[in-house]
Amino acid sequence: MAQNDVFRCNYRGTQKWGECLSDAPELSTLLEATLFGAGRSLPQSELASQFGITETTIRMALLDLQSSISEREQSAIQLTEINRYWVLEVKPELSNHIPQIARTEIPKRLLKTAALIAYHQPMAQNKLVEMVGQVTYEHVSDLRELGLIDKRRDGNTRRLTTTRRFSEYFGCPHTATGDVASWFKNQAKEMGLTGNQLAEALSGDDDEEIIESVEEDHSIVEELDDELVETNFSEE
Repeated sequence: MAQNDVFRCNYRGTQKWGECLSDAPELSTLLEATLFGAGRSLPQSELASQFGITETTIRMALLDLQSSISEREQSAIQLTEINRYWVLEVKPELSNHIPQIARTEIPKRLLKTAALIAYHQPMAQNKLVEMVGQVTYEHVSDLRELGLIDKRRDGNTRRLTTTRRFSEYFGCPHTATGDVASWFKNQAKEMGLTGNQLAEALSGDDDEEIIESVEEDHSIVEELDDELVETNFSEE
């Protein structure tokens, strides 16, 4: 029995995929459609639950799909796994050549949290809570869902780091945590935002000129937190 036939026979539930029907779509095809339609990263465990099959089986199908996509000639997309989250995304080498309208934007409410994580990584989540407040948990969940950060257990807290996709989004040429942090700080120095402008932009006081700049140029986000972080350090 072929691999996809095994997948078909393992599928269960109301209106679930296939139920061993010969005309059922292949699991890899449905996974690609699901990830494309979601437009965000999806956890492997959730995909297994939704398709009614084991996580081992869903992972085999995802790896098969990943290999299939990588073998397509002149494909503009790739399937990426980040800590058991899977996302269909534009290839990095193409991201800087597509119109801005085609790029997924990070919600403004997440920018401060994203920048703080980039500067402090690997950053303890409880430290981020001290800086941002209880909204940290929601922001971390959203950023992780977007595939922009990774979260790993470290004792009684979680350790937060940026991902390769985070670097691609902000145009950072590095992926190592220390290199990403250094690059963000250098960008900030080159832009030369004042402390007042920084505080207004990050606190959501809607300084129109700064907010427009954030929307037009991702690199501004990198610089937004430089002075804020330095201020926090000096106060501790």
